[in-house]
Amino acid sequence: MTTQTAEKIEERMINGVPVDKLYGTIDAVKEDTEIAKFNFRISNKWINGGNNRTTIRDFYGAKETHKHTPPFVLEADEAQVLLGEDVGPNPVEYLLNALTACVTSSIVYHAAARNIEIRGIESKVDGDIDLRGFLGISEEVPVGYKEIRISFKIDADLSDKEKEELIEMGKKYSPVFNTVFADKTSVTTKLDKS
Repeated sequence: MTTQTAEKIEERMINGVPVDKLYGTIDAVKEDTEIAKFNFRISNKWINGGNNRTTIRDFYGAKETHKHTPPFVLEADEAQVLLGEDVGPNPVEYLLNALTACVTSSIVYHAAARNIEIRGIESKVDGDIDLRGFLGISEEVPVGYKEIRISFKIDADLSDKEKEELIEMGKKYSPVFNTVFADKTSVTTKLDKS
């Protein structure tokens, strides 16, 4: 068996994250900050009514363009009660998905970097929107979410306090949370202890 094969077998995986490669990436970014500069992009086309289609073909990062093969296609629409045809989630549902997926990924990657093994994470997310803002009926009503609540269940050999610290770390390092929600919308997170 070659040394290289033995190294592949011994590669440390925590939470599905190749930890040694993660540390290597961190070291590379410290040496050359240009590696850390990413540009994500999408194209969107309106179809009809509330229906529109997004295509995600590629992104730039680590000094080169990376293609998605095949491209990702996301369908968005409104429910029938909101005068759509319900052929896809509506944009505010996608926003909830982006928020919880990003916080979850942040929890997983930062836990792996700290050698914390997680067997599972589940979350439930809901948010409150008053359509009077969107419809222009009331200037006092926010146009977007007034409040969003995320409840996490974390299966790991950790105390409830340590799990709550992981959730806070997820919020702290989540690009979506910090881009869209910090200081704008109340987002509460909690550990679901059931």
